[in-house]
Amino acid sequence: MAYAVVPLAAAALALVAFVRSRRTVTVLSREDIWFLAALAAFSLIWLADVARTGVWPRAIERGGLWLPLWPLLAAFVWLGWRRLRPPAAALWWGAGLGAVLAGLIAGWEVWILGHGRADNGINPIPFGMLSLLLGTLAWVGVFALRSGWARAGLLLALAFGLGASLLSGTRGSWVVFPALVAVVGLGFWRTLPRPVLGIGVTALLGLLLLASLSPTVAVTERVGQALESVDQYDEGKRGNSFGVRVEMWRVGVQLFSERPLFGWGEGRLQERRNDWVAAWDLHPAVSKHDQLHSDLIDTAARRGLVGLGSLLMLYGVPLLLFARALRGRPDATTRALAVAGLVVVVAFIGFGLTQSMLRDARGLAGYLGLITACWCLLRAHEK
Repeated sequence: MAYAVVPLAAAALALVAFVRSRRTVTVLSREDIWFLAALAAFSLIWLADVARTGVWPRAIERGGLWLPLWPLLAAFVWLGWRRLRPPAAALWWGAGLGAVLAGLIAGWEVWILGHGRADNGINPIPFGMLSLLLGTLAWVGVFALRSGWARAGLLLALAFGLGASLLSGTRGSWVVFPALVAVVGLGFWRTLPRPVLGIGVTALLGLLLLASLSPTVAVTERVGQALESVDQYDEGKRGNSFGVRVEMWRVGVQLFSERPLFGWGEGRLQERRNDWVAAWDLHPAVSKHDQLHSDLIDTAARRGLVGLGSLLMLYGVPLLLFARALRGRPDATTRALAVAGLVVVVAFIGFGLTQSMLRDARGLAGYLGLITACWCLLRAHEK
């Protein structure tokens, strides 16, 4: 329920800020308008699709309500939060606390309860991905704070977040993590001595490699299963996770090619997808999923080029805005907040290649909440 309670609490806080705060608020900048426009475009195009089909999307595993409205809620939250101007440290400690709790839960489930994969009672894929992201954001906070104890605490949070991701067995997050390391390394390249940054990144990757070789984490086993799945697919065995994903992507591309402008729409995609499953004699597991395991392909098949454009805006506009904040020589806090925003966007782009994270209530709430928080804190600090 946290994915519903936390956004509602954030909206309530924004509403209180609108009603009670008398602080003078600066006029929206061009960057602010672009940020809000990206949220509004994604939401309104999704709502237009609901209007033409008469079907509201059902989130993965039936979690979440009224998903198309959530980006507009995020815009409202940002407009309210900008009146409060919370401290930047709230992001680092919030992410750190989340990463530590995820690590404790994962350790309890795997080492105490004996579960094969940690999942916190949800799908292990979003649990592992979001745990990794929270740990990485805590790591970014290390570069913004000066206290040695604070840095040690955030590094510990990084270890817990990585541990939770490893124990979840989520291969997609492991593939994305090197890209996140590259974003952090490039973001702080100018501010840290090259040897220090190089040693730090190398040590981090080395520790991750050593942890992955542990038999209790079973990373090598999961990687071996992935390679075996590829070989089985080549041999015509399509029922494994890799084979089902590939066949869902094939169907999604075909659906998009049939209606490239506006797509098939909510509720209509499933029926047409099942027709292609029967026509191509695809594995029946393809019809059991309520998404196509790719944000890009799923959005293109449902809402066509129009919807795909709104998704690219939702990714691209924050990506460009956070990258622009790194121009020149910003102070440590501004740089860290901009890098944190880039980490969130790059992470979700990577996660969305093999999982429809924005149709998952946890995923959509996580992306909207984190980019909103990063942009709000960045703008408040700049002021």
